[in-house]
Amino acid sequence: MGELHYTYYESPIGLLKIGGTEHYIGEVTFVDNPDQLTHGEPGITEIMHQCTEQLIEFFHGNRRDFELPVHQEGTDFQKRVWGELLEIPYGKTISYMDLAKRLGDPKVIRAAASSNGKNNIAIIVPCHRVIGSDRSLVGYAGGMWRKKWLLQLEFKIAHGVQTLF
Repeated sequence: MGELHYTYYESPIGLLKIGGTEHYIGEVTFVDNPDQLTHGEPGITEIMHQCTEQLIEFFHGNRRDFELPVHQEGTDFQKRVWGELLEIPYGKTISYMDLAKRLGDPKVIRAAASSNGKNNIAIIVPCHRVIGSDRSLVGYAGGMWRKKWLLQLEFKIAHGVQTLF
């Protein structure tokens, strides 16, 4: 699919590594230690530039939807899960059970949760919008504090209040 180029963006919740090609964004991950810094092919593609701009707009509360082509390698099931994540509206959350039901089978809840956790395009593919059935914050590769921060930002922008968690 082409080798990813990498750039970095210092967001309000930490350093983000952005990987992309001329055709799509393939990675947005949090960098918590210098060992995670990668230097792929040099050069920032136009799509990567757009991604950084759209992330800045998102963090400033001026963007609710990303308009970027995304692609990540995975099984057909994982790709279905990631596709469902893109359907969760800004400022809203669903439970892992809701996610499994959207996939057509409540019994796939664990597989859906596992696939959600393997999402490699944070924020843009909004895995942070999936919470426990009891409305608790559970599981987030970027750390629970980031999940809470992202949900509070979205809830505040969408609803004018900041009392979700």
